[in-house]
Amino acid sequence: MTKTYKVSYKTYFNDRLKQVSFHGKITYPLYVQVTFDRKTIFFKSYYFELFSKPRYFLTAAGLSGGPTIEDIIKKENEVIDFIIDKNQQDFSLDLFKKEYGYYSKDLCDITEEGFIDYMYIFFQDKGMPDLAVTVRQGSRFRIVYDVVRDMKRAFNKPLYDELIENSFYLAPPYLPLYGFMQQTKKWPMLSLTVLEWEDIKTKARFTEYMQKYYPEKDALEVMNEIDKWLSQIKRQNE
Repeated sequence: MTKTYKVSYKTYFNDRLKQVSFHGKITYPLYVQVTFDRKTIFFKSYYFELFSKPRYFLTAAGLSGGPTIEDIIKKENEVIDFIIDKNQQDFSLDLFKKEYGYYSKDLCDITEEGFIDYMYIFFQDKGMPDLAVTVRQGSRFRIVYDVVRDMKRAFNKPLYDELIENSFYLAPPYLPLYGFMQQTKKWPMLSLTVLEWEDIKTKARFTEYMQKYYPEKDALEVMNEIDKWLSQIKRQNE
């Protein structure tokens, strides 16, 4: 008779570690505990780390706001439940760790760094080294997509158009991903996970977005580029 084991998990504040600042509030880091076959693993919440970044907390018109711990726990539950349900027949903690490291990732976050590097080189090549450094350093505290949007107002059209056009060949597909995500999500949970991306309905909506905002681009080619990035992530988690 084959014996089956139940998978259980919980999110908790790891009070064995030093407290950290979560958008001005002092708290213990959020961790996840997963138990299976009398074995348990512990790891830091990916979404706690992601949404702790300064750019997810904004202040405007005397009001301020950002993600809550409850928002983050909800995101954790979604991806963990998916992985457990997906692997009921061959579940293991090693498999769980690999799939968590893949499906939980935010596409906008993982493509952002490469896009910042692209802008740094672009402005260096244009003889604007101080702007290049400012963009690289300042983008840590602001949403890069919004920075590029302001550039459209500040730059002359040929320079801006070159920046955007070249990005489709020299940078990760951050701009179309973030623009699409921004239209489908509500502040402050501005993220697009691998789990969400692999839903066929998401890709259908992304195709519609590309046809509307980037009609001169081949949506399928852009999605293929995104999938190449995902392949790299998957290899890193193997």
